[in-house]
Amino acid sequence: MSSVRDRNASAWLLPVDGTRDNHALRRDMRRFDDETEVDIVVVGCGAGGGVLTQRLAHAGWRVVAMDAGPFWDPDRDWVSDEAGSHGLYWTEPRVIGGADPVPLGANNSGRGVGGSMIHFAGYAPRLHPSDLRMRSDDGVGADWPLTYADLRAYYRQMESELPVAGQSWPWGEPHRYPHSPHPVGGDGELFLRGCQRLGIPARVGPVAITNGRFGNRPHCIYRGFCLQGCKVNAKGSTLITHIPDALARGAEIRADSMVSRVTLDEDGQASGVVYHKDGVERRQRARMVALAGYSIETPRLLLNSACARFPDGLCNNHNQVGRYVMVQGAAQTAGRFRDEVRMYKAPPPGVSSEAFYETDPTKDYQRGFSIQTVSPLPVTWAEHVAAEGHWGESLREHMRDYIHWMCLGVLCDFLPLPGNRVTLADETDRHGLPVAHFSYSQCDNDRRLMAAGQRVMEEILRAAGAAHTVTIKRYAHLVGGCRMATDERDGVVDRDLRTFAVPNLLITDGSVLPTQGSANPALTIMALAARAADRLGAKARR
Repeated sequence: MSSVRDRNASAWLLPVDGTRDNHALRRDMRRFDDETEVDIVVVGCGAGGGVLTQRLAHAGWRVVAMDAGPFWDPDRDWVSDEAGSHGLYWTEPRVIGGADPVPLGANNSGRGVGGSMIHFAGYAPRLHPSDLRMRSDDGVGADWPLTYADLRAYYRQMESELPVAGQSWPWGEPHRYPHSPHPVGGDGELFLRGCQRLGIPARVGPVAITNGRFGNRPHCIYRGFCLQGCKVNAKGSTLITHIPDALARGAEIRADSMVSRVTLDEDGQASGVVYHKDGVERRQRARMVALAGYSIETPRLLLNSACARFPDGLCNNHNQVGRYVMVQGAAQTAGRFRDEVRMYKAPPPGVSSEAFYETDPTKDYQRGFSIQTVSPLPVTWAEHVAAEGHWGESLREHMRDYIHWMCLGVLCDFLPLPGNRVTLADETDRHGLPVAHFSYSQCDNDRRLMAAGQRVMEEILRAAGAAHTVTIKRYAHLVGGCRMATDERDGVVDRDLRTFAVPNLLITDGSVLPTQGSANPALTIMALAARAADRLGAKARR
């Protein structure tokens, strides 16, 4: 078995001079002409695209990876400030609708190399085996065309490359993590206290944050700005965990390049992409194309790639593109304590519990939820308090009291529904391209699940000693829209992430997930991309 460094040397390619980026790698990056037919062009450099790029470059493929956003420099671009970090989010126009519209941006849409991993909290759990056989076990959702065993080795690879820190995990398939758990902050201690008093098992972690040095990456210093781009380089994102090795192996990262269309040759095979860079429309030729723009932009790109062969959108010959988009119900409940808590002084998901993850036949809902500590910084905390109706003097009092509060978050396994989908809106963006319209509505099971999660959070906080609680209803994450299936009538890609309609077109992002579980999707997306690279039979093509 290869060592982490043999498989992915990114952590050892980062500088040791106090800066956070290897500028020489960027300066000396291999560059391909548009007319050069590369082996593959990857659209998007987040969790899926970043891993696929690194794996294929490592295997000798000629890879161009494009991203609509910038090639972030942690020293230059990131600031320890909430308001100053809005540039990390995808804020291009989108239209939302449905009975329960989902706001898009800060907590579910990334921009630039690293994608939404730049501003994710670092929470990195695995899915459970039951998530992949939901239809067979629980009669809802869908079954995956994969088994948990197909992903196990890739979960281990990603956990060692990020790396993930946490206690031994008793839920799903029990497993250990490569790094020991981080020290617990004040909010984690209170969460553990409340769970212990109620007999609820809880564990520290799992987070994609170094505990001790890892290669040239430093230890976490518990500064609280995980969601603003970690300037320390302790939190994992593909910008630092996979892109450096990709560059060293000859990949080109072409940032600020908005892909507008996938092109086909006369045989119906993908032949490259059309993209906008510096105000000019250009074309990149490629033998294969992989889309990794996530659950809104990947369906949008396919629909915008309509052609004579696919008049309703590329790969949409069975009306599956854009369907079954899922979000997790992510209510957050905060409790006020007499003593100071200072909830920001630890990784946001420092302690968690999956005790309520699986379907409980005694309940009036299917599937379940997980609970974690979350640590909203002051601006986000003000939004929570204002959402409860506090304003003026009451809002100011809650803000002055910030260090006495702690917050728990729930991730509810909302079900995949065909009507929750991405289509094209009449509005266009600055490139003249139709923007995405995302329609979302909850079902009754979703509402019952969210209410149950809120009740448990309130119980834990009260058991820990909270004087009173406040709750904000919200969503987190996005998956689905181009789901995996065994048959093209039920999905867009097969078990190896190849599209049914165009065999040399892959999709390697969260849009391929048929179900979502109650886990942050980043680790699973990365594992699926690593498996897809292996399945391509990554052989040197130079």
